[in-house]
Amino acid sequence: MNLPTTIDEVLLELDQIIETSLKENNSAALFAFVYRRTTAEIKKGIEAGIFDDNQRMHDFDVRFANLYIEAWRAYREGKPFSLAWKVAFDASKDKLCCLQHIILGMNAHINLDLGNAAAITMKGQEIQDLKKDFFLVNQILFSLTDEMQKGLGKVSPLLFLADWIGQRNDERLINFGMEKARSFSWRTANLIWSEQETNAGQHLQSTDQAVALLGQFMRRPKNFFLRAVLSLIYLFEVKNVSKVVNSMK
Repeated sequence: MNLPTTIDEVLLELDQIIETSLKENNSAALFAFVYRRTTAEIKKGIEAGIFDDNQRMHDFDVRFANLYIEAWRAYREGKPFSLAWKVAFDASKDKLCCLQHIILGMNAHINLDLGNAAAITMKGQEIQDLKKDFFLVNQILFSLTDEMQKGLGKVSPLLFLADWIGQRNDERLINFGMEKARSFSWRTANLIWSEQETNAGQHLQSTDQAVALLGQFMRRPKNFFLRAVLSLIYLFEVKNVSKVVNSMK
């Protein structure tokens, strides 16, 4: 099956991923839904002309989405794919709270895929020309995530404990600082872009390993107290994935 070449085709592909996951009551639907909303917002932004180069942003967004779609297809077909996405997809079978599932997807897609897509998009061009639009995409993604976290409160009555943990430890949930993710993905983009003619593949591989390790920490925090609180949040959540997705609409 060919990969999407337009944002409209990406949205259709994401709809299929969500539909398949919901039929299986698979928690992978949670990130897919958040990402689908993000992609739709980026499309609106392109149509409104908010980016410095809207055609470039269209191509960048499709390329970015295809990295997720390729990983999803490989996972379903039992083919090799990135370690970071393997952690996220494998965790969909775990008894984790909803926010953990979403953040695991964001970890793989932002910390690994976003920088890679940016470097590929700007090959042979000056990557700094993309910086403004790059961070605008991040802003859209994170603003939607905050919005949907509020929706999750309808099906996850103890979700407020996640914010309490963040305040207590001076960090976001399971050490996933939004600002850190933005900066990390841009550094990754610059490194891969600058090494495309030498060892970009090696750097991408080492980044994948680092992001996978971060994902494992999100999946199973070493801190007993943090792990206990996340388990408590999960215990009182709605377990029907369709109902959880509907809460975020």
